[in-house]
Amino acid sequence: MTNTSPSGSNPAEAEAFLAAHPEIDAFDIILHDSNGIGRGKIIRRHELLSIYNNGRHMPISILGLDICGEDVHETGLIWDEGDGDRRAWPIPGTLVPLAGTTPARGEVFMSLYNLDGSQMTSDPRHALQRQVDALASEGLYPAGAFELEFFLLENERDAKGKMVPARDVLDGRRNSKTDVYSVDQLHGMLPLFNDIYAGAKAAGIKAETLISEFAPGQYELTLHYRENVMQAADDLMRLKRLVRMHARLHGRTACFMAKPNEDYAGSGMHFHVSLQDANGKNTFIEAIEGQWNDQIRHAIGGLRTTMGESMLVFAPHANSWRRFASQSYAPVSPTWGVNNRSVALRIPAGDIRARRVEHRPAGVDANPYLVAATVLAGIRHGLRHKIDPGPEVTGNGYDAKTDIVMPDDWRSAIKLATASDFLKEALGEDMHRTFTAVKMAEYARVMRTVSEVDFDLYLHTV
Repeated sequence: MTNTSPSGSNPAEAEAFLAAHPEIDAFDIILHDSNGIGRGKIIRRHELLSIYNNGRHMPISILGLDICGEDVHETGLIWDEGDGDRRAWPIPGTLVPLAGTTPARGEVFMSLYNLDGSQMTSDPRHALQRQVDALASEGLYPAGAFELEFFLLENERDAKGKMVPARDVLDGRRNSKTDVYSVDQLHGMLPLFNDIYAGAKAAGIKAETLISEFAPGQYELTLHYRENVMQAADDLMRLKRLVRMHARLHGRTACFMAKPNEDYAGSGMHFHVSLQDANGKNTFIEAIEGQWNDQIRHAIGGLRTTMGESMLVFAPHANSWRRFASQSYAPVSPTWGVNNRSVALRIPAGDIRARRVEHRPAGVDANPYLVAATVLAGIRHGLRHKIDPGPEVTGNGYDAKTDIVMPDDWRSAIKLATASDFLKEALGEDMHRTFTAVKMAEYARVMRTVSEVDFDLYLHTV
């Protein structure tokens, strides 16, 4: 065993934080499983320094849980390993205060390692780090940012079991209209959003533009572009926790399902990504505006050709697949284009110095560490094999035809992902096995559950 932190964490960080925050009594220590769910413990103030000095034992099974927090034996992380302990270590730079908590708390992200200090490779952070390191060995450094779409809802559903858009925090006013881009609609939720922005600032997250999105009760928060993609994924995970926490404090529910209402658009998690060279120059920038260089073309080519095998990462749940509907701003066909929101891979208009690809298939219910790892692996695949992306789609991308095999539903996505050599390389064999086993277990759970839809369709008809 080793007491040298394999994550690079330093006790001096904890000591300085404790000195600067005498008001904090407890800390959430959090690592993220294959579904992106925060698992861990709440520790007391006096325990923090020990974690930085020695790590914290956690069972290996913590990474083999399904969406309900139950063991999935097929991951090989339960009895095959005797459910033995591994050690979680703090991630440098992730120790932050949680603004708005009473009594005051902080949180720190963790990552799981074997007792000898090697990576426990069913940890999603390690999957992303593998791809970041692989690109670095080729002199390329990914930068990016995620967009966060979500719904604010009432805590109780209506008489028909439908979700109800949240009343305004300011005065209790209810709005059932879409009101996309309405600034007045935002004003009613400002007390809640002001708390979210304050929490983000305290945590070192640069939360930026807020908009009213394309459904009643739907909103979007954008995040500042990061030169470190791991930090971009950390920002997204932390912002989701902040939104959920402050919504609850205001008596509302923050919903990160991909599709909570069949009548309106679902929630995406668009990932903006570019590659920098060793000097910090964006390699996607073309010499003549609009004449795309090989770097961005081959990157898009790789993302297109691997999209079918990757869809389970981007749409990991049964509900995820309800989001994909024609003209609902959730493209699932492997298309690309410029300044076109009907395609899956969009080159945004604007300053050429910010040239990037906006990857649009992922839902907000996806795990950003695995999304980023898979996207980077797709880019690497395109660059390595110099893949031509084919012609740009203009007009309605939903009408575009493709010869790339794409899954039609959750089940076919699971089958395609399980057999995919590309996805095994993208996630690593252990993470791939864990992720696909968890998805198969969740699929079985959904299929054996008799839902209200069954009764509505069949009770009095068959």
